[in-house]
Amino acid sequence: MKRKIFYLLLSSVFYVGSISAQKGKWTILFDGSSTDKFRGYNMQTFPQDAWKVEDGALATQTGVPNIDLVTKEAYKNFELDFDWKVSKAGNSGVFFHMKETLAHQSGNGNSPNWLDNFEFQLLDDINFNDTAAIRSAGSLYDLIIPTNKTLKPVGDYNTAKLIVKGNHVEHWINGKKVVQYEMNSPAMTTLLAKSKFSKNPDYGKSPDGLIMLQHHGQKVWFKNIKVKRL
Repeated sequence: MKRKIFYLLLSSVFYVGSISAQKGKWTILFDGSSTDKFRGYNMQTFPQDAWKVEDGALATQTGVPNIDLVTKEAYKNFELDFDWKVSKAGNSGVFFHMKETLAHQSGNGNSPNWLDNFEFQLLDDINFNDTAAIRSAGSLYDLIIPTNKTLKPVGDYNTAKLIVKGNHVEHWINGKKVVQYEMNSPAMTTLLAKSKFSKNPDYGKSPDGLIMLQHHGQKVWFKNIKVKRL
């Protein structure tokens, strides 16, 4: 029994050590060809009808059922870097600390968990049918308006960075921080109480989980996707 306990403790040390060793090191989630780091929401495989590799980018496909992409690994504290562009009137978003707890509503372009999780909005600010600043590119969707933002023309790639550490979150676009907030803070509680998420007590409560790329039905491209644990 003592030997068994010793080996269990030793295994725990190696496991903690391996997790710690990953911190600060970049993991390439998409290198321009391999989709091995992603799968479909509530799927075990990559949704090849909904997403395809096009010119070194992960691209949503139109005219097919929307399926969001999730990372195969969960993340708590991390930095996510990626390039993105949308087609005219394109809409997408990046979610984090995702749990696959809801089913997709038939005919609904939104992600199953869009009412549960913080969203880094990606959008064509000019041609999308909703031009409210609080739902524009870079915003914390429907909660915080981005500032100091400069977007490339539609069809050109923008750079983006999402930082999550403890309760602190930052959104960056094209080298500029456009949003920052503290999860579970009094300020966030006030924002949520005044928003359409007010009747959802589970909003933003997941302490960790998957990173998700949204398929909203329009064309969007992601490339140079990498993440490191903080």
